Amino acid sequence: MSAPPPTAPDGELTADATAAPIGAGADGFTTLTLGEQLEFWARTTPDHEFLVYPDRTLRWTYAQFNERVDRLAKGMLAIGLRKGDHVGIWAKNVPDWLVFQFACAKTGAVLVTVNTAYKAEELDYILRQSDMKMLGLIDGFRDVNYIEIINDLVPELKQHPRGHLHSKTYPHLTHICYVGQEKHRGMYTTAELILLGDHQPDALLDAARAAIDCHDIVNMQYTSGTTGFPKGVMLTHHNLLNNGWSIGHRQRFTATDKLCLQVPLFHCFGVTLGVMAILSHGATLVCVEVFDPLLGLAAIHQEKCTVLYGVPTMFIAMYTHPMFGMFDMTSLRTGIMAGSVCPMEVMKRVIADMHIREITSVYGLTEASPGITQTYGRDPIELRVGTVGPAFPGVDVAILDPVTREPLAPNTEGEVCCRGYNVMKGYYKMPEQTASVIDSDGWLHTGDLGTCDENGYYRITGRIKDIIIRGGENIAPKEIEDLLLPLPEIQDVQIVGAPDDKYGEIPVAFIILARGQTLAEEDIRDHVRQHLAAYKVPKYVFFVSEYPLTASGKIQKFKLREQSQELVDHRRTAGAAEN
Repeated sequence: MSAPPPTAPDGELTADATAAPIGAGADGFTTLTLGEQLEFWARTTPDHEFLVYPDRTLRWTYAQFNERVDRLAKGMLAIGLRKGDHVGIWAKNVPDWLVFQFACAKTGAVLVTVNTAYKAEELDYILRQSDMKMLGLIDGFRDVNYIEIINDLVPELKQHPRGHLHSKTYPHLTHICYVGQEKHRGMYTTAELILLGDHQPDALLDAARAAIDCHDIVNMQYTSGTTGFPKGVMLTHHNLLNNGWSIGHRQRFTATDKLCLQVPLFHCFGVTLGVMAILSHGATLVCVEVFDPLLGLAAIHQEKCTVLYGVPTMFIAMYTHPMFGMFDMTSLRTGIMAGSVCPMEVMKRVIADMHIREITSVYGLTEASPGITQTYGRDPIELRVGTVGPAFPGVDVAILDPVTREPLAPNTEGEVCCRGYNVMKGYYKMPEQTASVIDSDGWLHTGDLGTCDENGYYRITGRIKDIIIRGGENIAPKEIEDLLLPLPEIQDVQIVGAPDDKYGEIPVAFIILARGQTLAEEDIRDHVRQHLAAYKVPKYVFFVSEYPLTASGKIQKFKLREQSQELVDHRRTAGAAEN
């Protein structure tokens, strides 16, 4: 049922057939934990740089980073965090984001990644659903003030001393840590936790590490689904480290590579394709806190980065920047363009102007750690744009009939399914939803439609599920619909995705107003903007009198999607004519 093995570019033997990650067993998979992998490099290449922030002039070698991780890990143990506890991180790509990640990995805690764009209602849901015991956070991001939000949600913070938090609303939540130096009532700072750790015996951390297995859950990432409620995807050390190794290996990573990472760490693009690929190959991570084309260009120029990641809009913003010609891009060799469709012209510009000759594309989803397939950097450009490459070693991929679940012949469209080491353990506290996507034979049903050719290269052709992917961010239409439906002026609302040159897709609202009621488009956008992350705000709102229906009365969302494309094109044309 799996695809035939891929033919290597130019006919040479693929490195996948001859190499394996550090600590690999007979099956070719490493059994190391994230902490053990970090410690391996701290011992063998202690002076090699692991993490660099050019704009902060901050440089940590593997040994220095590992030491800071151990100090924070002991501080976390000192305040009572133990194996299996959930620790959230709500921050942009600040240096200590990664310190928290690996401190959790060494104590046995589970890192819960929180989207930086989330607002109060979204954080409230995550705090409740994840049973979070500790949350690390920064001041805020863009128009979202994290400190105000957490104080509103947890008023006990200003009443209880740090370490003694008892929240009526969130009974599991006992600690808040400000990731920085500034002091806030009821919160630890990172420095204080590290100082606490300095007063703990090493034996405390040694005991915690000894109790950790590579198949333990180490990370929980929330992803939107058709239910409208984000689901906590439970991923293990084994999931992440092996997937990261394959992703780096297909880009021909060595320890001398330097990855300019400008995608968010809370997303699987950053945490697996980025951090895990670097960690598994002993390479260097050059981090940008928040995407800015000028900062990214400067980082590549200054550090002579060899690898660059981003969604298509990021690459476009960089090579069209008026100061682009001032920076030397010739050190770049490979990278990943993913998150949405990779246009041919963008790929050509990235190869020609940015010198990323071996740019690749990855297909996957959070539930698959996330990588399922990836092109080779030496594939013809047509394959790197038109396909998502062959499956990773150890990952079975099949194109199944969505109804019968039988395997389909090559070049026949069906649902893309996978099984293997990369499949999640499940959704946290959602057994029914887990069973709905992982069948009794172990196949993870992606909800995506695709084909596979005779050479084992996959193409994604559409989606069964309603998820909208805007610039790499998953948007569940039902979440927006459920927010708008209670408004008295609205009789019904349907959210669909419309094609967009910049983001791949954008959310569009089709609204039937209640009799005698009126609303303006901006009223709809303002209401969503007040309650949900900015990327979920519908770009266009269309007021209609009815929806296209099936004979049984079900709304035909695919027809709404078709209509949205026509209506959006018309709106843009009209706008251009007015200007």
